[in-house]
Amino acid sequence: MIDNPANITIFWFRRDLRLNDNTGLYHALKSSDRVQPLFIFDTEILDKLTDKTDKRVSFIYSALEKLQSEIVDTGSSLLVRYGKPVDIFRQLVEKYDIESVYTNHDYEPYALERDAAVADLLKAKQIAFHSYKDQVIFEKQEILKNDGSPYTVFTPYSRAWKQKLGFQGNKSAPGEKLKSNFLKTAPLSFPSPESMGFQWSQRSFSIPIIDEAIIRNYHLTRNMPFIQGTSNMSTHLRFGTVSIRELVNKALALNEQWLNELIWREFFMMILSNFPHVTNRNFKPKYDFIAWRNNEGEFLKWCRGETGYPLVDAGMRELNETGLMHNRVRMVVAGFLTKHLLIDWRWGENYFADRLLDYELSSNNGNWQWAAGTGCDAAPYFRIFNPVEQAARYDPESLYIKKWVKETGTPAYPDPIVDHKFARQRSLDAYRKALNLLI
Repeated sequence: MIDNPANITIFWFRRDLRLNDNTGLYHALKSSDRVQPLFIFDTEILDKLTDKTDKRVSFIYSALEKLQSEIVDTGSSLLVRYGKPVDIFRQLVEKYDIESVYTNHDYEPYALERDAAVADLLKAKQIAFHSYKDQVIFEKQEILKNDGSPYTVFTPYSRAWKQKLGFQGNKSAPGEKLKSNFLKTAPLSFPSPESMGFQWSQRSFSIPIIDEAIIRNYHLTRNMPFIQGTSNMSTHLRFGTVSIRELVNKALALNEQWLNELIWREFFMMILSNFPHVTNRNFKPKYDFIAWRNNEGEFLKWCRGETGYPLVDAGMRELNETGLMHNRVRMVVAGFLTKHLLIDWRWGENYFADRLLDYELSSNNGNWQWAAGTGCDAAPYFRIFNPVEQAARYDPESLYIKKWVKETGTPAYPDPIVDHKFARQRSLDAYRKALNLLI
């Protein structure tokens, strides 16, 4: 229970679990000295998670505990609720005198529906709803071609992105100076993971530490899965425990290749906003005629990391155990599923969506369509990675493979599920036949 429920401004945390450089929170704290921070464990999302030890729930819960400790230090408390957001707000507006609600934009289809429903409820109660851009530098239609249409190719988009950033700069939202404007109240308890039907997983939140040495050498090490050559910021970006503006400033100072990876993320978010059909359809309709084999037994072997291709299997086992997979290996396993096995990219996308700790719809969808050749700025259909050559090039001593596939090289390890040369030709034939249907 909030101690003093009158004249409250609510800041609604979602994908922005931090106090520093949080745009919507900054505006909330600047507008009122009675800001109540809120987080909702959304049943519309949680009920779809079949794994009740889902690592993302533990990550969020641990991040909220850290956030709570910082908010309690200001003499306030985070209010945490469990339910459908529109129902939670319906309860809050009946119980408290709420003047306004602040939050940050979210761009995925469900999030847009959720926010529209909450905004309608608040409007009916004459409560202002304010939302701000925070999880990206440029959104939706801020980067357009000269004719006013959105880019569908990354390289010119990235050039325009960098040019616009140079013009406007990269300003942070200094909300730390306004922390005294949180509503003063005693610490409030959280619903436990168990009360929401979940159990703690092995992996939980860790404080985001930006290793400048790794970023400085990123262009040299990013493809080597056997070393720590990537920043490990993807999960923190996903849940907003680190600011995109902070990361972009680091990238500008240290490594343009790493900056390009941050821009790819915004490129795919822009694609999702402007071409929402990509959520469940090919970006390029001409690929709708691919005759996917969709062999369920082969798909299951891919899921388990039992394809007989060590690099593919290592990646899948890393994913299944940790919720993460090295970026180079993600390309290899996705290409293997779609082109070696001719299994619809949506099968792989859904599997990743269920398991990736850093899952974002836009990036997951964009990268899967890139691998399948069906998306914007995609790898051409005839680019088919040889997993054996990829392993020899990027894991030459099999250090990564041996970590995850301990039985490799022994009789216990299965034979390849399919011959590469045969699979390559089968894939080329299937894609060419699909494309010829339109001629």
